[in-house]
Amino acid sequence: MKGGGGGGGVGPAKRRWRFLAVGVLFLVVLSMLVPLGFLLGLHNRFHSAGFVPRPHTTTSGDRSNHVDNLVRKLGPTLPKDILKHYVNEAKNETSSANATRKSQKKKGTPVPPQVVLQPLGKRNISGDGGKAGMKGGIDEGLRLCELQYGSYCIWHEENREDMKDSMVKKLKDQLFVARAYYPSVAKIPAQNMLTRDLKQNIQELERVLSESTTDADLPPEIQKKSERMEATIAKSKSVTTDCHNVDKKLRQIFDLTEDEANFHMKQSAFLYQLAVQTMPKSQHCLSMRLTVEYFRDDSFDQELPVKYSDPTLQHYVIFSTNVIASTVVINSTVMHARDSMNQVFHVLTNGQNYYAMKHWFLGNTFKDAVVEVLNIDPFIPDYYDKTTPSHLNLPTEFRVSFHGINNASAMHSRTQYISIFSHSHYLLPEIFKNLEKVVVLDDDVVVQQDLSTLWSLNMGQKVMGAIQICSVRLGQVRSYLGESSFHKNSCTWMSGLNVIDLARWRKLGISETYWKLVKEQVSKKEGSATLASLLTFQDLIYALDNNWVLSGLGHDYELSTQSIKKAAVLHYNGNMKPWLELGIPKYKVYWRKFLNPENQFLNECNVNP
Repeated sequence: MKGGGGGGGVGPAKRRWRFLAVGVLFLVVLSMLVPLGFLLGLHNRFHSAGFVPRPHTTTSGDRSNHVDNLVRKLGPTLPKDILKHYVNEAKNETSSANATRKSQKKKGTPVPPQVVLQPLGKRNISGDGGKAGMKGGIDEGLRLCELQYGSYCIWHEENREDMKDSMVKKLKDQLFVARAYYPSVAKIPAQNMLTRDLKQNIQELERVLSESTTDADLPPEIQKKSERMEATIAKSKSVTTDCHNVDKKLRQIFDLTEDEANFHMKQSAFLYQLAVQTMPKSQHCLSMRLTVEYFRDDSFDQELPVKYSDPTLQHYVIFSTNVIASTVVINSTVMHARDSMNQVFHVLTNGQNYYAMKHWFLGNTFKDAVVEVLNIDPFIPDYYDKTTPSHLNLPTEFRVSFHGINNASAMHSRTQYISIFSHSHYLLPEIFKNLEKVVVLDDDVVVQQDLSTLWSLNMGQKVMGAIQICSVRLGQVRSYLGESSFHKNSCTWMSGLNVIDLARWRKLGISETYWKLVKEQVSKKEGSATLASLLTFQDLIYALDNNWVLSGLGHDYELSTQSIKKAAVLHYNGNMKPWLELGIPKYKVYWRKFLNPENQFLNECNVNP
């Protein structure tokens, strides 16, 4: 009995152990099958963490996200539609902006301007050759590019370099097209010979392109290989195939090319703006060297404070942080003056550049003229409002780009670069309390004639003499002026060369009016405080003759030599300043000749005059 009872108790235990053994064996087999499944590609829709396939176009988009964010800070981004003008002029535009433009064209009303405000560094291009249709498409694309990026597109077109890999690009295009046709041709049994030719040509081009990046790297017989590939592609096109795969591949290359071109355009525009707004290394070196030398050498004691406040002399004011730019302005003015004994120049700079400016102008003479360097920083806290920047502001430049409809009903665009007074200019009456009249010069001008006649100018009841730009009127920039009352047909005006009656300025309270406008626009968050100067001097501008100043040398390639020689003052307004490598080469000669190439500091810092 006991033995039978004991045997009955052991049987179920053994069965339980058998179930456990079978379960363990099943798990072992399963653990072996799962990796084997990965190796055999059973889970073809699942990828390991080591590799995640990404379409090439997505990579391009991800890569351009950082550039997109940077370009948005500098101006509007370039729409993809611009590239379609290069590919197909006849392709219809579907954007809302173009629809609005068409409706306005039917009504016969002008298209309002598009204004882009740019921080201070801020023509129709035509070529010969080519078919009329393609040329028109390119011109239209350039106009749109200029509307978005301003002078970058002009600079890019004028400095276009010859392609060093044109043949390589052609071979890549042939290779892509051949790959597009190959799967469809290979499915046709009767085209075995063509399939072999396609495969052979594809392999040859792949081998060549793997070893070549420029045309100079290509083998001598590459032209024959390209011709054979072209002939093979032509045969493939003549074969009746399933066009779905070919169409898909060709659309991929079009989208890829469009994305790549858009990315490189935005990247180039950003680098251009970065080069414009960054101080060149040589000029930074010059400023640092002069600052160090100022504290080393205390032998200079040539200042004449009596002349600085003498109202009977001719006083010129320059706002600048650029040593060589302000030097060119002073040197060119003095060189063309009949009598430099009566000239006094006041260079207003910030604390960072004060000592460099001080040492430079104390160590250099400009005939009999006197130069005073002032640090404007101590004046700012007393007069600036909390809503305005508490530092030196140079003349503000902004770009006005707008469309118009000409008599031929064809779209054309025009760009103007306007420079106006900044916040710092409205401290002049307080800084020069003993003066009644001054001439303000921007640091991007070159004087070519005697300016003494400006001091006998009768401006009547006007406060300031300036060049008026009637191609841009206040009504065209009304969206940036807020709800303030103004005359829509009033012309805008330019800084660069300005004659200021400080006595009348104080009498009319011009500075108080300006600060009031700025405070209103900031508090109401409407308009732009940058353009408050246009409203401040409304009806108070004495229009100088246009022969006094020629503007546009910082962005316009089409100024004639005759008009340049005729002008009394050349104004390099725009992004391409003459001291930058991006400056327009043919205009630099008028600026360079007023620098001394023998100067020790210029040579040591590699400042190329």
